Amino acid sequence: MFRKSFFLLLTYFVISLLSCSCFADHSASSTTGIDKTKYITIDEITPGMDAYCLTVYQGVEPNKFNLKVVAVIKDVAPNRNAILVMGKDESFIHTGPVAGCSGSPVYINGRLAGALSFGWIFSKDPLYGVTPIEEMLKAGSSSPAQNQQLGFSVALDFSKPIDLKSAYRQTIDFKIGKSSAGQMNLLPCPIATTLPQSAFDGFSDSYESAGFMPVSGGSSGKLSEFADMPMKPGGILALPLVYGDIELSAIGTVTEVAGDKVYAFGHNLLGEGPIDVPMATGYVHTVVASVLRSFKFGQPIDIKGALFADQSTAVVGTLGKKAAVIPMNIKVQRFNDDNIRTYNCQVASHHYFTPLLVGTCLSGAATMLGPLPREHTILYKTRIGIEGYKPIYMENFSSSADLEEFLSDTLGAITLIMNNPYDRPAITSLDFEINILPKTQVSHFWNFEISNTTVKPGQSITAKITLESFLAGNNKTYTTEIKIPEDTPPGEYALSAMGHTEYRQFVTRLAPYRYTPENMPDLINIINDIGNIKRNDLYITLTLPAGGITIDKSELPQLPLTKTLLLNNDKRSSSAQPASDWLQQTIPVGSVVLDSRSFTITVEKKGS
Repeated sequence: MFRKSFFLLLTYFVISLLSCSCFADHSASSTTGIDKTKYITIDEITPGMDAYCLTVYQGVEPNKFNLKVVAVIKDVAPNRNAILVMGKDESFIHTGPVAGCSGSPVYINGRLAGALSFGWIFSKDPLYGVTPIEEMLKAGSSSPAQNQQLGFSVALDFSKPIDLKSAYRQTIDFKIGKSSAGQMNLLPCPIATTLPQSAFDGFSDSYESAGFMPVSGGSSGKLSEFADMPMKPGGILALPLVYGDIELSAIGTVTEVAGDKVYAFGHNLLGEGPIDVPMATGYVHTVVASVLRSFKFGQPIDIKGALFADQSTAVVGTLGKKAAVIPMNIKVQRFNDDNIRTYNCQVASHHYFTPLLVGTCLSGAATMLGPLPREHTILYKTRIGIEGYKPIYMENFSSSADLEEFLSDTLGAITLIMNNPYDRPAITSLDFEINILPKTQVSHFWNFEISNTTVKPGQSITAKITLESFLAGNNKTYTTEIKIPEDTPPGEYALSAMGHTEYRQFVTRLAPYRYTPENMPDLINIINDIGNIKRNDLYITLTLPAGGITIDKSELPQLPLTKTLLLNNDKRSSSAQPASDWLQQTIPVGSVVLDSRSFTITVEKKGS
């Protein structure tokens, strides 16, 4: 069966490699300087040779699995080579390609040839691609400037008004790549976690596109009896992306240990070059065999160092190195729990992964005792400590929106701080409080009436708003007065009552410069402003004529509009525009107002 399908698979393999960016950052293979007594290079390897690999299928000790060399593919992609091997042991045949075997060292004639690194989804045979060891050993050898590769980034436009939900959506909707049955795929790294599977709802596509395979199921304890176990070829390399009261770790395999350097995976994590992520030894409970994708079900044991290089042929770490991590504290109060649950942990600091990891932990902590009820309200607080700057602090409210609004505020803020063009300060702390109530607090307008629609400057309008709560069926009435400024010119003006969403759109439309940052402190102020616009408030606005002008973000109400003609010329890069103005009142109503209402107010000439 294999022989009939091999050449078709090989064709897919070549096409896939040519289009895969992760195979494009190394010079042509050279055996100069490599220890031929320890390593075997591809010029010495031929089809039909016997081989074996070391990898852990259970426990901590690597097992030996026999292989046969199927093909040696030189120049399979620009400056890249590969070895194809077939598993011969019954256990390998039963499981097929296994997620978590990335990095398993392959030996031929007693010398290290490379690492298992790729395969095919739905493959009926244990066919693996091997990254040659001479290419792996080049990873991490360049200077930091040379080591910096052209990675990906979340595309955020800071020339437009900031929107937390947009930043959040761009993060979780960003896809690094996709897999198909006929395409060569890098072996994914299982994500071992103590969180429920529901924690990955909304994030699973992002993890999978980055080469991770979420696998929840808890752990069997701290395994302290293996704390002194060293890292060795064939042993587990775990990446504790979150550790402490919550654990979330990627599982792969060590290929080689040379002095204090550890080489693993046989492929990239993200392929961005420099990286700073903890690395640990690990334990495998078992290999779960699956028609779709077999995987190692394991957990980390003890942190031994940190990765420093993430390149197309390998990830490389240093033993004894300490990675930068962010302390995170999550407090959860639920309607069905007598206790306030507190989770203290450390999360890896990475411009793309940190928002995903934090979102996963928050989702898991909130649903640890079950999903949210159909009718629910969430009160939340978020504090983000930032080195060298004032913190971000948000306190807000959502109802019948699952965790979407809480996560969009929080993860949107983290994404903007870690991916902005002004500065990349370290996040020093993350603190969250979540209170989940089993009731819906959502309302809409039942009635909106005003005392008069025609007024003169200096007079007041009395507004009476009645809100009807969904499901509860009860109405609440609020009364307020809006005084027309003495200097209001005659004309027609919009008097509106609205909820949070419409109010945000209103301000962004009339004064976009208020939410368009120019520097790091400005960005933090805008995030704090947006994150604290309360969803359980009612906003009353009366749009007024433009008064004065604005240059960039500076409002100059004392300048007449005619000054814009003088300031807008080809000798100035900063444009001047009319400064929008409006009256505003905010009424706490204790529910999310879903709609809006408006009146047209006529202001007559004073004295007429």
